[in-house]
Parts: sequence; structure tokens; C-alpha cells
Amino acid sequence: MPLSLPPLPHFSALSALRPALAALALSALPGLPVQAQDVRPATVQAVPAAADTAPWVPALQRALERAALAPGATPFGVYVRDLDTGETLSFHGGERWYLASSVKVPVAIAVLRGVERGDFTLDTPLTLREADYVDGAGPTKRQPVGTPLTVRWLLEQMIVFSDNTASDMLIGLVGLPAVNAVAQEAAPGGLDRITTLADVRRHAYAQITPQALHLSGRDFLELKAQRGDREVRDTLARLLHVAPASLRPIGVGEAFEAYYATGLNSGRLDAYGELLAQLAQGRLLDPAHTRYLLGVMERVQTGTQRIKAGLPAGVIFAHKTGTQRARTCDSGLLTRPADALHPQALRAVVVACTRGEPSTTRSDRTLRQVGIAICQSGLLSTRGKPHEPPCPAANASTIVHPRAAAARAGAVDGDLHGGDEP
Repeated sequence: MPLSLPPLPHFSALSALRPALAALALSALPGLPVQAQDVRPATVQAVPAAADTAPWVPALQRALERAALAPGATPFGVYVRDLDTGETLSFHGGERWYLASSVKVPVAIAVLRGVERGDFTLDTPLTLREADYVDGAGPTKRQPVGTPLTVRWLLEQMIVFSDNTASDMLIGLVGLPAVNAVAQEAAPGGLDRITTLADVRRHAYAQITPQALHLSGRDFLELKAQRGDREVRDTLARLLHVAPASLRPIGVGEAFEAYYATGLNSGRLDAYGELLAQLAQGRLLDPAHTRYLLGVMERVQTGTQRIKAGLPAGVIFAHKTGTQRARTCDSGLLTRPADALHPQALRAVVVACTRGEPSTTRSDRTLRQVGIAICQSGLLSTRGKPHEPPCPAANASTIVHPRAAAARAGAVDGDLHGGDEP
């Protein structure tokens, strides 16, 4: 029997509850446990489907199992929920994964809640400061100190182009407690502590030297320009005024793996899926700001070769990507509009991440295969028929050369620092 979602609370009632929920979430933040991330290779989860489960669930389960067992497969996890029936599929979705720039969605929600309260408007200007610079994509880091930038412009740069400098300016506006309150309200205990994007770099490089916690915004831009472990280490020593011999004898890749193990900016895929479901159902923002944020997410320019590349024409994917060294994600709201073949529209939450693969190109290919598997499962068909609507070919040649893909990703995905181009 299909699962049914609980009735949605009235917006005014939900708004009245928010202060209490936020206070409860914030009270847990100072002592929020940091959990080591599970980085074991993916194993097959052979969970038999119930007899009355929708056909797309076991079909997708089998496809993901086959993909996980393929030679040289990139470890991945997937969570899918049909928002109409409540039926779900979780393939390693209960494990914790590094979310990278996916955390920018709760940042956006916290900002839009500030707009709802009247603390500021989308047209309120923020002044770019020297301390705000973070490496990565987007034009914000190229603006001179003192430039006024509106909240609306920064929010759209953060989501559409994954701009890290814009993200940290918005976090500075609302405060990290407000961002983490959103995460804990939507998925209590399922999402670990979110930090600024600058602190992502500080904590990663702190695995090489504790002095890295003092790195500044301009330092990140200089470190990003280096092209190898030795150059990064020499630059770290110079910027921090420490002896090169005092640095731990590990490479940048090892430093990032040690950082991932702290659990910061990580979470379960099913928990992140719950946050997206509540956003789509209007339970986190009022109707106008829900439509606005999902509309911005429909315009995302990153991850063009990920899940979206595996979906059929006409399907809308309002999503947010995340990319960092050996970690990629692509998550959002999938909508198949009603048409002559499908008189009823369909909405589903999709969350997928990979880990352990240093090539963004190969990780993108894995996430594209997830999109194809979702299409082929029959989820998108009102009659549950696989390949309806027609799905992209699994062996289509859509993958570009790794160097070109890395250059493209570096140009548009703000959280690539430490990735294919260290």
C-alpha cells in the first residue's frame, strides 16, 4: 500500500513554532557531536521489496546494485522519495556522506527566513570586505573590497554558480547558528555541523599544520593557484610564517580525507532528502519564498553532466551540486509536469553523492547513470512503465576529457578546491 504523507501544517501555525524549534536546535549546537564519516567501499544492499511496493523501487534497487558491482565503480549513495505516495528508495542513504556545497541550500533557507521576518530584504546591500574572499567559482571574489552587493544577487550566485565568497557573506549576515538551526529543525541529528566555506579550507589545511586555522581570504586565493602538493606546502609555510619542516608529512589529498573524517558538513542522504522534501512541501518557507528558491535551483549551472544529464527531456530538476576533492553530490526536486501521456504531475526528491574518486569526470558519469537508472525504473511514468518517457542512452558519449571536465568544473562549481585541480 502506498505510504501517505502527513497533512501540511498551516503556514501561520508553522511560523509560530519556528522560534521554539530553532531554540531547541540551537541548544544542541555547541555540543553537537562530530562523527567520523563512513568511508568503506560501497557494498550491495539486497533489501527485498514488499509485495505492494511500487514497481520502480525494486527496479531502481537492482539497477543501483548492478552499478555498484561494476568493475572500477565509484562508491555512491542514493536516496529517492516520491512526494505523492511517500514511497522511498535508500541505497546507502542511511550512511553519512560529505555534502560539500549542498549545505548552501540550508544557508539560502536561513537567509530567506530573515527576509520573511523583515530583518532585511532581498535588495539589501552587503559590503564586500577583505575577509570575505574565498576561492572557487563565481564573480564575487573578483569584485573589489567595498563593493555593495545585494542579498538577492549573492543568493543567486551561491546557488546558481556555487559561489563560495557569496555563501560566506550570506552566512555572515544570518549567522551559523541560524543555518544549523534550519538543518536540525528539518532533520534532527541527520545533518552534522555546517561551517563557513572558508573554514572548510582552514580545517582541511589544519591537518597539515594547526596554524592553518589562521588563513585569511586572500590566502585561499593564493593557495588555489598552486599546482601540486609541494607548491601548496611551500605556500602554506610562507603564508603562515612557519618552517616547512614543521608541516606534517602528508599530501593535500590525505589532508582532505582526514578533514572528511571529522564529519563537518556531512550528513545522511535520507536526512538531506527530508530537508528537500520539507522545502518542496512549503514547510520551511512561505509560499512566495519557496517558489523563489526552487526557481533559482532550476537555474543551477553546475553539474551539467550529473543527474540532469540522465533524465529525459521535459523533466525539471531544481537542484544543488557539491564538488570537492574526491567528493561529489547532486540533489534536488525532480518534477515531471503533467502532459497528454501523464495526466498527473510527479514530484520526487533525489539525493546522490559519491566518494573516493579523485576524477570529477568519473564521478559525474556515476551520477549521470543514477539519473538514467531513475528514468528507466518507471518512477517517471504514471503507469510504472520503464523507459517511459524515453530515457537517455546509458552508453551515450557525453563525457568529456578529464582535463577539460576539471577545467569546466573549476569554472562553475565553487567547492572544487582541493579537487582535480588542487
